[in-house]
Amino acid sequence: MTALNLGPAPARRAVLQRRIRLLVAATITYNVIEAAVAITAGTVASSAALIGFGLDSIVEVASAAAVAWQFSTADHERREKTALRVIAISFFALAAYVTFDAVRALLGVGEAEHSTPGLILAALSLMIMPFLSAAQRRAGRELGSASAVADSKQTLLCTYLSGVLLVGLALNSLFGWSWADPIAALVIAAVAVKEGREAWRGDACCAVPAASTATSAEPDGCADGCCSTTKENPR
Repeated sequence: MTALNLGPAPARRAVLQRRIRLLVAATITYNVIEAAVAITAGTVASSAALIGFGLDSIVEVASAAAVAWQFSTADHERREKTALRVIAISFFALAAYVTFDAVRALLGVGEAEHSTPGLILAALSLMIMPFLSAAQRRAGRELGSASAVADSKQTLLCTYLSGVLLVGLALNSLFGWSWADPIAALVIAAVAVKEGREAWRGDACCAVPAASTATSAEPDGCADGCCSTTKENPR
């Protein structure tokens, strides 16, 4: 038995589209500031980890800009595939750089050094980025926009990198464990490749077309079952 899911009403769609545009604008603004601070602090401290984090922020700006471009027109569905391609390439570029930087650090080149501005920046990002990611993910799922959901994953990945940077800098400053950061970074790179492949294919958890069918076994219309395992509590 199937049930027709008509998706959000036109008025609600307009609200969601406007919300996504605002969230994307906030993400771009924050990441531009984050990139400037990280690259500057990394250069001063000779920290490859901080400079890499700043470059990740630039990649995040590219991903968010793709979604901003998509939602700059009312007929945003026509630009969905192109936006997903840009986001996927952003994931792959991020994975490539993080892997390269991590291997260099493991070989004893470009080890993260102590940086108070870097620690503060990583802590702030760890607090701010999850909220931006969750808000955009909810709006993207309700609207049925795979690109908005994919970009929210890019923002979430930035959160993970913030945690990696914070732990790496802290452990290196306190105990001299310079290997902790690159090991965790390699895990993040693997996740980035996975998310990039999904974005390239157009896969996004719970981002379904506005008009779709759902079986009685899958009332939320998620064929991969991800809604049942990651569904967020309403606020």
